[in-house]
Amino acid sequence: MKPFTYERAASPAEAAAAGARNPGAKFIAGGTNLLDLMKLQIEAPTHLIDVNGLALDRIEPTPEGGLRIGALVRNTDLAADGRVRRDYGLLARALLAGASGQLRNKATTAGNLLQRTRCPYFYDTNMPCNKRQPGSGCAAIGGFSRQLAVIGASEACIATHPSDMAVAMRALDAVVETVRPDGSARRIPIAEFHRLPGDTPHLETAIEPGELITAVTLPPPVGGKQLYRKVRDRASYAFALVSVAAVVQPDGTGRVALGGVAHRPWRVEAAEAELPRGAKAAMAAILDGARPTHDNAFKLPLAERTLAAVLAEART
Repeated sequence: MKPFTYERAASPAEAAAAGARNPGAKFIAGGTNLLDLMKLQIEAPTHLIDVNGLALDRIEPTPEGGLRIGALVRNTDLAADGRVRRDYGLLARALLAGASGQLRNKATTAGNLLQRTRCPYFYDTNMPCNKRQPGSGCAAIGGFSRQLAVIGASEACIATHPSDMAVAMRALDAVVETVRPDGSARRIPIAEFHRLPGDTPHLETAIEPGELITAVTLPPPVGGKQLYRKVRDRASYAFALVSVAAVVQPDGTGRVALGGVAHRPWRVEAAEAELPRGAKAAMAAILDGARPTHDNAFKLPLAERTLAAVLAEART
């Protein structure tokens, strides 16, 4: 691990200003992803800004009837909250499908959104990776790609986003709240938060240098059956090959977001009109334009079957 300096921020605005003053700075809260990356020297921040003392660990109702989830709310606490379980069951299920109990006790809402890909070539510093070293190439293209993206990828990167929580947030139309280094606030719809790789896969979100996530806001509950189904290689502590987050209304309409298939949680709102026609029609529209590799072409029928299982469960 390379040497770094450390400070504890006294307010969100102060933390953001400190991040802007130190170009090599990183915010740290639970550290469940960042510390691993530092040990492997994939991340080498010159300065760490501890945000754990910023009182951003509350879940509060909004005037509109939704919920405002502080950036530092731990995954375990969010999944266990009675309001989340009652009105946003999809989110609770997605959280409990992620990582392990020990990690969920430490991992935060903001950190979950910002976690980096688990592409094996990103983690192997002996291999070229445009995320780790822009312009070096993508070893995953032409390499082992079983767990990687089938849609939304580019010639520069075929990595997937690993979060379960973010997939649920995408289906629920969450909004990410931030504070900038000048103290101004910003609201970023979750649909605009995670970027596709394009030619700059190292730029993974809409967050600007020094900008700090302060909360995630959920709109008023949408009702319906809320389900999250995750297909993975083992029953726990594994990332999704395919996951489906769905909100299904009694008339068969609804929302669907996918995990494990793209560089960001994948949702195509226009395709959701096909949901009443069944999983095959809906998934053909959701994954229209997919470009799987030989290793991961199985994800296309797997996604369809997973959605079919979710829709069948919603009808019970």
